[in-house]
Order: sequence, then C-alpha cells, then structure tokens
Amino acid sequence: LTLHPDLLEEPLRWNKSKFVFVNSMSDLFHAKVPLWFIRKAFDVMKDAHWHTFQILTKRAERLEYLCGELSWPSNVWIGVTVENQDCVNRIKHLRKVPTAIRFLSLEPLLGPIQNLPLDGINWVILGGESGPQARPIESEWVRSIRNQCIFKGVALSLIHI
Repeated sequence: LTLHPDLLEEPLRWNKSKFVFVNSMSDLFHAKVPLWFIRKAFDVMKDAHWHTFQILTKRAERLEYLCGELSWPSNVWIGVTVENQDCVNRIKHLRKVPTAIRFLSLEPLLGPIQNLPLDGINWVILGGESGPQARPIESEWVRSIRNQCIFKGVALSLIHI
C-alpha cells in the first residue's frame, strides 16, 4: 500500500468542474488505508465542491463501519462492486451510507443476479469483462438487470457489453 498525501489537494487546483473517479486503481476503504487519510480525502472533496467525486469500493463492510466518521458532502457519490449473486450482500452496507448518490458497479458481471435489492440505489453501471482472457457475459443476465432497473426506476448505464 502506498499513500500519496501530497497529491490529495490536487483537485483544489482544477478550475474547471470535473467528474473525478477516486482511486480508480485501488480502494479508498482498503483495511490498510488509515482513517486520517480517508478523512483528509473527504475534506478535500468537500472543499472542491465544484467537482463530483465518485468512489467505488469492494470493502462495503468497512465503508459502513466508517461512514459515521466522515462528512458526506453532496458532491461525493459512493458505490460498491457487485460481480455476481455472491456479492449482493455488499448492497445492504452501501444503503446505510448517508450520501447523495449511491451506485452499483456490476462490472464485470460474472453471473446472473436475481432480485437485485435496488431500494435506495440511484444508478447501476453494468458491463462485461474486457481483455483477451475475458469471461463471457450472457445476454439473459443483462436483460434481467435492465428489467429490474426499469421496474424500480433506477438509472442504468451499459458498458463493455
């Protein structure tokens, strides 16, 4: 694990509004990321109110555990990765977070997900795996998720299908 506290304030120097995917190649809620660092990241996101920050984690339990220790400005969106039915339990932790926008990243979708609990979820991102060793995504899985989102009135974005 490598922390870069010297880079945390970089968004404050960007004048033009941006969507910022926080830790696109890592996880802010990894067990080894200290609370002081997460708090500092959230302070910067609050101060950089002209940007929208999207945070994605697989560590939904730690997210829920720490959510009361953090200030949740309206420009911070939080999501969890749900690859298959076995990972659906992450959603119950996400729904307890006091954030403006909650989203699911079903990417890569590696199996069918029945009865996706979408209450309290604003957006679903759905995609398959990419690369030469990519496992296939089944059209029935995609249709099922699409229908569940339509039924619940949840926005859906399809990528890598």
